[in-house]
Amino acid sequence: MRSTAVCTSIALLALFMVSLANAAPVEVVFKDPEKFSDASLDSPGYERGADPYVMKELRSYIQKLGERYLPADQQLQIEIRNIDLAGRFEPWRLNAYEVRFMREITWPSIDLHYVLKQNGQTVSQADARVMDQSYLQRPGRAGRSDRLYSEKAMLSDWFRRQFAGQHQSGLN
Repeated sequence: MRSTAVCTSIALLALFMVSLANAAPVEVVFKDPEKFSDASLDSPGYERGADPYVMKELRSYIQKLGERYLPADQQLQIEIRNIDLAGRFEPWRLNAYEVRFMREITWPSIDLHYVLKQNGQTVSQADARVMDQSYLQRPGRAGRSDRLYSEKAMLSDWFRRQFAGQHQSGLN
């Protein structure tokens, strides 16, 4: 009986430690995505809101950035409050309903609030507007098929400037 209790305790402790090791260093939530300025690749025109593809891709990418740049004892909570994707649909153009036209005045921007914690204690928190007004001059953009290339490159630059430390591993 006593050995069963000890074995159960050890198993629970091991399970708890595995869950801590697998805990995502970055939590990303989207606040009122139906009100976002322009976060949809599926609805040409001027409809507001975010589509699931954009939210899934950006969440996944930000979490990968966290794995790359944050030490194991840090956790980051990001609340995305608005997204304005690079480019614009121009619905008045014939036969170009699903084309985003990239112009110098249609740069990407993301409004967010972040809280960085280390060992459970808040280290820093702030509101930020992440934007890239020079997104058209970014090298390597011509050969990319990623529909969110500009937003991901912008987030990567911001994340590196804001959180880069000693912990860095490759990002796919």
